[in-house]
Amino acid sequence: MTVHLPSLKQLQYLVALRRYGHFGKAAEACFVTQSTLSAGLRELETLLGVTLVERTRRLVRFTALGEKIADKAIRVLREAEELGEMARAEGQPLHGELRMGVIPTIAPFLLPAMLPKLRSEWPDLKLYLREETSTAACEALHRGQLDCVLLALPFACGEVDSAALFDDLLYVAFPPGEAPRGSSVVAAAIDENRLLLLEDGHCLKDHALSACNRPEIRAHASMMGTSLHTLVQMVDNGLGITFVPAMAIETGILHGTKVEARRLESDRGFRRVALIWRRSSPRENEFQLLAATLRRIARDLIPDLEPVASNAQRRPSLEETFD
Repeated sequence: MTVHLPSLKQLQYLVALRRYGHFGKAAEACFVTQSTLSAGLRELETLLGVTLVERTRRLVRFTALGEKIADKAIRVLREAEELGEMARAEGQPLHGELRMGVIPTIAPFLLPAMLPKLRSEWPDLKLYLREETSTAACEALHRGQLDCVLLALPFACGEVDSAALFDDLLYVAFPPGEAPRGSSVVAAAIDENRLLLLEDGHCLKDHALSACNRPEIRAHASMMGTSLHTLVQMVDNGLGITFVPAMAIETGILHGTKVEARRLESDRGFRRVALIWRRSSPRENEFQLLAATLRRIARDLIPDLEPVASNAQRRPSLEETFD
């Protein structure tokens, strides 16, 4: 009996429609016309002998089986990509395309100075960057839309491997004239009623609250900001206090303000910046090489960054969850 298998192109159309929920947007993402994408999906349904998508004028609704097949298609496409990656990894390392996700509390502070050096060392590497929150980046990684992610740990990201780059200390930023004496501040001294935090989806908020180990802070801190730069401006205007990582301070986020920062005194008063990738990826050797390069470049750019602590010291792991 002849078995007719779906083509990768048909599966790509299905996954794109599942992601965008709109034929026009899915076709644009696949670089085809809407009629081509629609015809390809009908051919797939005919081949399988089932209805995958219910079509109406206003919306696209996947059938229950369509949802299951789309989930499987994501995995099939990811495996197909990894075939090509496996062959490429056997040749010249860090050569060709690499899609890397970077979270917003790292990207603007590390990448502007880091990318030119990375391009100089690996001129054949075509690095495509995508700035996303930690949750969105992890989802994109497992969907195969990203090859690796520059992330801050601890963060639950599923079946991934990681290479630590450095530890990024946390500071508390105070309005002009409000900073306590000394170079550090204990968590117990933080006024939870004046605390400004990043909105949900940014792991820096969870890192900072975990470092404080004060559950009541999460309940009282109601003012949210969309970026670190926004929070710093709010602090500069006397609206409250916030947490800022050393990386941002070292690269000048406080320049032009009168904000004063004090190191957060805590056993967990830091976040660990790491490169992560899917555990199933055949490019692990390349990612380890990339991590070593990023680690060295970061150390040269920001000498005050904390080196990764030894195993003898208490440091959170990738799988560890927040309190």
